[in-house]
Amino acid sequence: MQRFEGSVALITGGSRGIGFAVARRLVAEGASVVLTGRKQDSLDAAVAGLRELGADGTGADPARASGVAGKADDPEHRAAVFAHIAETHGRLDHLVNNAGINPVYGPLRDVDLAAARKILEVNVFATLEWTRDAVGAGLTTSVVNLSSISALAASPGIAFYGISKAAVVNLTMQLAHELAPGIRVNAVAPAVIKTAFATALYEGREAEVAAEYPLARLGEPDDVAGPVAFLLSDDAAWITGQTMPIDGGALMRPAG
Repeated sequence: MQRFEGSVALITGGSRGIGFAVARRLVAEGASVVLTGRKQDSLDAAVAGLRELGADGTGADPARASGVAGKADDPEHRAAVFAHIAETHGRLDHLVNNAGINPVYGPLRDVDLAAARKILEVNVFATLEWTRDAVGAGLTTSVVNLSSISALAASPGIAFYGISKAAVVNLTMQLAHELAPGIRVNAVAPAVIKTAFATALYEGREAEVAAEYPLARLGEPDDVAGPVAFLLSDDAAWITGQTMPIDGGALMRPAG
């Protein structure tokens, strides 16, 4: 399928993990992508790989993938990204708000409030700001926000992260209402995905954690990339304001 032929997508936090898997899927289906990430070296490596994937037989195409390094909650970084998009592509069709952080682990009663505020700055406020700036830059079609299964159930150890991702669920609904009918806004809520970001949740006990899922394995980044591509595409043209769990069946575990 070439559902994204000729379109341009911005993916925050796109240098690795879920963000990179989404970028790879979109490039494979014809899109040009602009990635953000904090570390220049990993961003450069991701861009190089995507350019090779998007090659048309005459060599890697620099326009198929590019990156701008910076912090997700930095307004100057956002401005640089949208200036780059305007200069390089002159259009923006899709936005994936994937950048997120979780610097704390433990019960809510012990959470450091400065860290909690930083989680909100990156996971919630920056999601809103990237979307507002994208709309201001002429975003035409769709947004997908990355929430988490921790937003939909108790999540011991990462409770404040879950609170921030619950805010993303509601933010998605509010933005979908305000930006309709021109722009669709949806979210996905993955369970544990085998990425560097989630390593602490399964390292050294993957089989034990996987046994809690009806599908008996942890998720892979590509398990998220497919649903994100669907929600961005015209195949989801009558879907907005929704959050799709991607959880290996975790939410249907029997009570008791």
